[in-house]
Amino acid sequence: MTKPIICRVALAIPLHRQFDYLLAAHLCPKDPNSLVGCRVLVPFGGGPRKQIGVITATPEESDYAIDKLKSVSQLLDQQPLLSSGLYKLLNWAAIYYQHPFGDVFQQAIPTLLRKGKAATFKTQEYWKLVQEDVNLDQLARAKKQCHAATLLQGSPIAYEQLKSQGVTRATLNSLQEKKLVEHYEQMPETNLTWPHDIRELQEKPNLSTEQAIAVTTVTQQLNKFKCYLLEGITGSGKTEVYLNILKAVLEQGQQALIIVPEIGLTPQTVKRFKARFNVPIYLKHSALNEQQQLETWLHAQQGSAAIIIGTRSAIFSDFKNLGLIILDEEHDASFKQQDSFRYHARDFAIKRASEQNIPILLGSATPAFESLNNALSGRYQHLFLTHRAGNAKPPRNDLINLTGLPLKSGLSPQLIELMQQHLAKNNQVILFLNRRGYAPVLMCHECGWLVKCERCDAFYTYHKSANYLHCHHCMATHPVPEQCHDCGSTNLHSTGVGTEQLEETLNQLFPDHPTVRIDRDNTRKKDSFNNYLDDINSGKYKILLGTQMLAKGHHFPDVTLVALVDVDGALFSNDFRASERLGQLFTQVAGRAGRAEKKGQVVLQTFHPEHNLLQELVNNGYGDFSRTALQERRMAQLPPFSFQALIRAESLNATQAENFLRLCKQTLNQIADNNKVSDRLLILGPIAASMERRAGKYRFQLLLQSEQRVLITKTLNIALAHFEKLPEGRKVRWSIDVDPIDFV
Repeated sequence: MTKPIICRVALAIPLHRQFDYLLAAHLCPKDPNSLVGCRVLVPFGGGPRKQIGVITATPEESDYAIDKLKSVSQLLDQQPLLSSGLYKLLNWAAIYYQHPFGDVFQQAIPTLLRKGKAATFKTQEYWKLVQEDVNLDQLARAKKQCHAATLLQGSPIAYEQLKSQGVTRATLNSLQEKKLVEHYEQMPETNLTWPHDIRELQEKPNLSTEQAIAVTTVTQQLNKFKCYLLEGITGSGKTEVYLNILKAVLEQGQQALIIVPEIGLTPQTVKRFKARFNVPIYLKHSALNEQQQLETWLHAQQGSAAIIIGTRSAIFSDFKNLGLIILDEEHDASFKQQDSFRYHARDFAIKRASEQNIPILLGSATPAFESLNNALSGRYQHLFLTHRAGNAKPPRNDLINLTGLPLKSGLSPQLIELMQQHLAKNNQVILFLNRRGYAPVLMCHECGWLVKCERCDAFYTYHKSANYLHCHHCMATHPVPEQCHDCGSTNLHSTGVGTEQLEETLNQLFPDHPTVRIDRDNTRKKDSFNNYLDDINSGKYKILLGTQMLAKGHHFPDVTLVALVDVDGALFSNDFRASERLGQLFTQVAGRAGRAEKKGQVVLQTFHPEHNLLQELVNNGYGDFSRTALQERRMAQLPPFSFQALIRAESLNATQAENFLRLCKQTLNQIADNNKVSDRLLILGPIAASMERRAGKYRFQLLLQSEQRVLITKTLNIALAHFEKLPEGRKVRWSIDVDPIDFV
């Protein structure tokens, strides 16, 4: 090949178009098509600016004159970075979620690869004994050196592994000075295969009949696609079902992907899985450093990772031989990316399992209505765990009517008395309040002036311990004012209750029972959340106070009382999903009570004990509630009985944002008319978002809804090119959210 070839390159930019470049002949392989999926460094825009993109095609001709095309600066890969299956899935996701492929590709790969680094492991430092028969008696008085030498007997060990065993570099240097040890660099072992006869490291509990049925159902059909919904009440042993199914997958020499909603859940999941299986297990989440993320990704791709456990983005891991996907707490809203590439990890995982012809297991005590409807209609196979594992009994549910009661930072006299009773028996108590800070509002006692965020349609939250005001929407902070801006009064008081205030009150009411507060404000430091969990399980704290972080998947065997301090706001929300979320929250929080031998009790404080939703949840549980609520959704033709897409626009000028969406609506109506689908496609808006102004920008929305998912996809595919040509679109920031779950 003597002349350069044309490469079509997708870049990580907010444009739904790709760019043609020339690749020098000496860099071209015999088959130019093999370049598809390789990264390149290319000039973009004016000046010396260069960007990393991915080759999507090698066309014979370009729409532009060859002499006008710029040249590729560097070919970064000699073979496609991703497997063909994953590359194909990302193309599907770009089309379905209406997002530029270049950005989809970049978000799906580790950060170092986005920066142009090679897809290779970093060499590791290994230490070994100079002679195998080291006389440890000579180190008897140097206990640390003796410990290190003992660990090194048998085979070399990576420094990071020695470090985790308490061996310091100073200790190793001392041994090296004595000519007892030496070190060297080498690449980590990647051609590992785990034994087909999987060695379980601990004795496993006997399965209940329901657990055994679930395990058998899945393991009998391992090598073909099927989606299973495991609906199991909290404490019913879903993880044990996962472990038994995993064993069958690992025995076939296949890999497994476990996705959990929160980083906080990964350590306890890893700990349990590592205690069970003698196979390579790796973590994948945003708290890892860039090198750790790359190496986890490479271990999965090269087949040396048996199990990957991670959060939402782990679904993009490339696997050599993936055999099973498990999505735990599948209902959780954190599986939906809320900005940029707005994918849903659950839906992408199901599509991936289908394309790779492998089973996927969705587990939850409170299934999302979409998943539940698919199971009830037969599209998914429905599995049930209706009894708690072991001798644990379901908790008792009670409502406390707050009307007319004197409250102490939101606590009723009845709840305080119940807490005293449970604490007197040396048990633990959880209080749930999904409102951090000291108080949600600071108000003038004289004229009623409220301290409002200058950039949002929201009030500042008062944080007493740090003595500042904080907007939890735009993250702006403000000093606490000394006087009212309207009347000049210095009589300013906090209104409402946050976790910080409740913690202060609990310390006063129960000085002999230590309280720990767990929310986003005091778990920012690395490992702080896990340290709190360790302290809770050791019994250091008796009262656990927190936000939604405490509701997800944690096992606290000594907790016998769980109280939801205030959830009334969810009863009267304008979001049609609010009742579903409250049902899930109540059930998940309640599931922390009475998980071992001890009887649990759940208390919900409310000013509206007669509300149908609360009565249904307390008396009949999430199962009956969800099925009743699904019928209401069906009658209203709301998801999951219809599909939606939301076009958002925001601008410093409200008129510009609204006008852009009006033009989008005209385009959509014209496309619907041309394709004769106006009667099957509902276009609503534009209307202001429920919080119209946030971070100084005015926000408007346009909603598409149809009973046919494909109709929305096809309409948006046609409309997108028209939207990008609208001059008004350059004056606003706009985005498309397919299958939205948040209308705030």
